[in-house]
Amino acid sequence: MPSDSPAPTTAPTPAPAPGYRALLRNREFAGLYAGFTLTVGATTLSGFALGTLVNHQTHSPFLTAVSMYGATFATVLGALTLMSVADGKRPRRTLVALQCVALAGVAAQAIPGLPLAARFGLLLVLGFFQSLGTGTRMGLLAEVVPASGYAPARSLMNITSGGMAILGYATGAVLQRHLSPQGVFVVAAVLTGLGLAAVAATVRERSIRLTRRPGLHRTWTTNAELFSHPGRRALLLNLWVPNGLVVGCEALFISYDPGHAGTLLAAGSAGMLLGDLTVGRLLSADGRRRHAFALRLLLAAPYLLFAVHPPVLVSAAAVFVASAGFAATLPLQERLLELTPEPVRGQVQGVESAGRMTWQGLGAALAGAAAQHLSPGTAITAAAAVSLVVTVASRPSVVRAGKAAADRHAGAPAG
Repeated sequence: MPSDSPAPTTAPTPAPAPGYRALLRNREFAGLYAGFTLTVGATTLSGFALGTLVNHQTHSPFLTAVSMYGATFATVLGALTLMSVADGKRPRRTLVALQCVALAGVAAQAIPGLPLAARFGLLLVLGFFQSLGTGTRMGLLAEVVPASGYAPARSLMNITSGGMAILGYATGAVLQRHLSPQGVFVVAAVLTGLGLAAVAATVRERSIRLTRRPGLHRTWTTNAELFSHPGRRALLLNLWVPNGLVVGCEALFISYDPGHAGTLLAAGSAGMLLGDLTVGRLLSADGRRRHAFALRLLLAAPYLLFAVHPPVLVSAAAVFVASAGFAATLPLQERLLELTPEPVRGQVQGVESAGRMTWQGLGAALAGAAAQHLSPGTAITAAAAVSLVVTVASRPSVVRAGKAAADRHAGAPAG
């Protein structure tokens, strides 16, 4: 199978990628990583607590689902309005301020008797500022680690995010036996505060920053430039749509097989962790590019088996193998970074992250709507098939984006 990598150029040989231990010896990266880990844990715990509280008060599956995942839809608002703050002159101060907002929001959820309308309002506000925090954090990440360490750093964060989500839900279930939802919110607030302290104590200000004032106009201008570039458009399409549709497949596991949904979800988490570890740590940058298209196909193809309702062990194996394909985001993110000017890297990565999360919510909604009229197995198969079509149809554009990135890296115009 031909690869997505561009033809060889005269670019200098890249430096070897540092390992996870070497990255963690970098004080600033260690602080960003610790803050990110604690924030993911706090977000998972607070989402679990809010879902439990809303379910207890309303007995509404829809409101319960929105309470747990509705914040993903608010992230797109940050991407469209104020994401340019991610590339302000003082990113450390910006990130610390956004962490303070998150701390205040989670602590407010712990107030007993708070009306549900206020809780949902807080959820949207936190989702909005979370998207800005992600953009700022990723912009700093691209500056505190060498270029060769970017993929391993993102890989480590992806692995940690998946692991902390699993651990957070398990911990939340245990804490709920001994604490009220408000008590779980207090624990989440403590974790958020620790994440804030980790960032404040380790990360310094950076200098590769815009001189223009960030704001709504700057966000729109940079977003317009981002989407005017055909290579970046193709990369964002592949980062958002195929992943979102496969998340839609996962969202139907409970409807597809209620008795074994936990097994399927666990298989997906394990496959994702293994894929990120293998692709981010064991493959070189050239290896990631060579296998990028195969990984994108792998992400959706095994779900076609759900059309024939295979035994649960076969289904779990298919989900495990498919979820390893989520690691295709790493080479796509590397290429996007190569095509992004340094002064706006934070905003572009924030837009990428916000769009990916929004498409995950859209994928779940679209798959759920299809399952209302089709069987869950058929809806899963249809979502996977559309994911494959998008991947295959957009491949020529992704190849051209890879060539443009190689030209830019070699010092030629990126075209």
